[in-house]
Amino acid sequence: MPAVKRATALLRLLASRPGPLPAATVARELGIPRSTAYHLLTALAEDGFVVHLPDERRWGLGVATFEIGSAYLRHDPLERLADPVLTRLVAEIHETVHLGILHGRETLYLLKREPTRPVPLVTAVGVRLPAQLTAVGRAMLGELPAAQVRALFPSPEAFIDRTGAGPRSLPELRRALAADRRRGWAEEDGLVTPGIASVAAPVFDHNGRPLAAVGATFRADAHAEDSRAPLAVAVRGAAARLTRQLTPRGTA
Repeated sequence: MPAVKRATALLRLLASRPGPLPAATVARELGIPRSTAYHLLTALAEDGFVVHLPDERRWGLGVATFEIGSAYLRHDPLERLADPVLTRLVAEIHETVHLGILHGRETLYLLKREPTRPVPLVTAVGVRLPAQLTAVGRAMLGELPAAQVRALFPSPEAFIDRTGAGPRSLPELRRALAADRRRGWAEEDGLVTPGIASVAAPVFDHNGRPLAAVGATFRADAHAEDSRAPLAVAVRGAAARLTRQLTPRGTA
């Protein structure tokens, strides 16, 4: 039991900080010997719960923590709260809308709501797509610490290609995320399916971390690139409403 409590305390510590920590800081914050901290970090790294960044001599949360968080988010609270928000958004913009979360370096779609005449799409509830190619995924990736993005995409092999377009390296992904932040919303055009585009905005938890994202998907020729702002504004409004519902009063 002491080892379990130390491991959960370590994970909570890493989750509470904006970036990875040195082992010495972990030991000091938890009040344990440095050797014990190294042992815990190494054991958790073997199962993917933490990741070692040797160039920085720091430790951060690993992909397995995202998987655990994603499993929780697949339960009722998030989906029940999001359903009426997405239904309202469909009525407003008359396009297919989604709610997705990060599952490792993939986008996992939890909800999908369609207008009367939907565009055929590859997305469906339970479908996973490379996060760096989807607007929903990039909306969340753009809000993560740089070190966490690097942990999710440690090498070129982590970048899955679908249409021959999109980021294929960490520098390219960072430039794409920076462009999304300047624009004010995430956007992809033809990266998942030729002729299909999406815009998305993140949903945050009470700590300001990206919990999920709301996205709208449509035929690219139905909304020219320079005229997608109204769609994006509606999507951002829906994401903001869901954030408020998920955030306890007094913690926003």
